[in-house]
Amino acid sequence: MRILLALYYYRPHMSGLTIYVERLAAALARRDHTVTVLATQHDATLPREEWADGVRIVRVPVVLRVGKGVLAPTLGPTASRLLREHDVLSIHLPNVDAAGLTIRGHRQNKPVILTYHCDLMLPRSPVSAILDQVIFMAHYAAARLADKIVAYTHDYATNSRLLARFADKLEVISPPVVMPVPPAADVAAFKAAVGADERPVIGMAARFATEKGVEYLVAALPRLLARFPHAKVLFAGPYKDVLGEQAYRQRLREPIAELGRRWKFLGQLDQRRLSVFYSACDVLVVPSLNPTESFGLVQVEAMLCGTPAVASNLPGVRQPIKMTGMGEVVEPGSAAALCEGLERVLAHPQRYMRPQPEVEALFDPERTADAYLELFEREIARRSG
Repeated sequence: MRILLALYYYRPHMSGLTIYVERLAAALARRDHTVTVLATQHDATLPREEWADGVRIVRVPVVLRVGKGVLAPTLGPTASRLLREHDVLSIHLPNVDAAGLTIRGHRQNKPVILTYHCDLMLPRSPVSAILDQVIFMAHYAAARLADKIVAYTHDYATNSRLLARFADKLEVISPPVVMPVPPAADVAAFKAAVGADERPVIGMAARFATEKGVEYLVAALPRLLARFPHAKVLFAGPYKDVLGEQAYRQRLREPIAELGRRWKFLGQLDQRRLSVFYSACDVLVVPSLNPTESFGLVQVEAMLCGTPAVASNLPGVRQPIKMTGMGEVVEPGSAAALCEGLERVLAHPQRYMRPQPEVEALFDPERTADAYLELFEREIARRSG
């Protein structure tokens, strides 16, 4: 089968959506399918075309940026050209070009599958309110035109203002998650190197972004230190010059500085170092605030390394803990609730342990790829017949 995957940002950009598509593409390519990723050249130094993990990556230039959004006029024409070489189009949203891409797919009688990763929420302002409606209508049009729509969970889909309108097109496929358990010696060396020899170690793996709720972890830490005086936060992920988040970073700069050695930024980590990071943590925190987080893949990554999580009680985000029992779900936007959840997990860690193979089986990328292939084959056959 020849599969075209379309999204705005791809590697080396880091986000849950990017990682999802990268894992899916690699799993499909391992089955000897022809896989092409169509994305934007969000960084001008990136090659317009390259191969990685058996996947062809085609990037189109960006002519204008609006916050995290991009304008790439050649995305549509390039998609039309590539579609002539492919059997199915898989578009990953948020993507305001999705309706146009869907029309181009149907013109060539190719099935079009949307994967809806999350709702999009812009900072509050009169202009943002208009843009939000424009983006919603673009996604709504794409959903009306698409053959099928993939969501991570029924929980998120039934609570999404878009997906709830298209229940008849919905296909639920668990996201692909991979995280190898590192050698104990590597974990010990990592903890020594980052000054985290004492316990407990609280991890957060995310972009330093408004919707991630970093301020609630900052606010919860003083109370947590009263019970666990040696607690330390390790923050893994981009935290400097994150696109659109400069003001947020500036607002939290001083409160984080006041925590001193109880807070350490690690920067962006590759998969090997991420696995060591997760294994070094006693608990992972996902204090997300809104529907821009639809699942929280980092929770499962941590669980695969034996580390439980404390996550916000948001549609989709609460599901990894509910599916595995490895953690606590707490109300979003509350430092007190977050602290209480952390205290429960840190006081009784054994209550939240589960065998690694059980977690692995739920989120195996091969299982995800099988589900997509079955969906693609069914829709290709339907159009052909």
